[in-house]
Amino acid sequence: MTAPITPRSEPFWGPNGLVPAIVQDVADGRVLMLAWMDEEAWRVTHQTGIVHFHSRSRDRLWRKGETSGHELLLRDVRLDCDADAILLGVEAVGPTCHRHTRSCFDPDGAPAEPTTQGFGWLESLWTTIASRAVERPAGSYTTTLLDGGVDVAGRKVTEEATEVLIAAKDDAAAESTAADRTATHEALTGEAADLLYHALVLLAERSVAPSDVIDVLRGRHRG
Repeated sequence: MTAPITPRSEPFWGPNGLVPAIVQDVADGRVLMLAWMDEEAWRVTHQTGIVHFHSRSRDRLWRKGETSGHELLLRDVRLDCDADAILLGVEAVGPTCHRHTRSCFDPDGAPAEPTTQGFGWLESLWTTIASRAVERPAGSYTTTLLDGGVDVAGRKVTEEATEVLIAAKDDAAAESTAADRTATHEALTGEAADLLYHALVLLAERSVAPSDVIDVLRGRHRG
């Protein structure tokens, strides 16, 4: 009988101590580059949250963006099925390629694409909410909302929408008087985040997939 495969917490390092690392933008899944990691790069990347590689040409640790400032902020790490390749989910600060293109796989002379807004991360949030809807773990705020049904989840959406309006009006008032908008901008950002979260919970409570909502938006955009 074959023994079950136990997931590894770190890669199988190759004969030269290196493993290929594929870099992918967490916002939209775009592949940005391929480089190599050794144990030191793996460790420092996890410690700092900034992607490091092993430079084969210089035979030393290399922090991506150490001269250009175009760093890669670590958001996710996965190993392939054989643990001999690494997939790095990142948030890229500026273009990734030394040619100033977003991806090393873009053609020569291609301009760097506009920075995306990171909507792809909402998939992670939805996955968590959907799992709460199935498992209903005790002590979870999401579980409390779901257990309360439409009335509880829907009421929170209404409350948060009102809070977004109030925060937006406060920010507009600060702008009109040329006041410092740091606090009002942060308040609006936080209230908008609360609204998005509670709207997703309400969809989960009603077993409505966000992809259905996106299909509606896509159809309206085409129209």
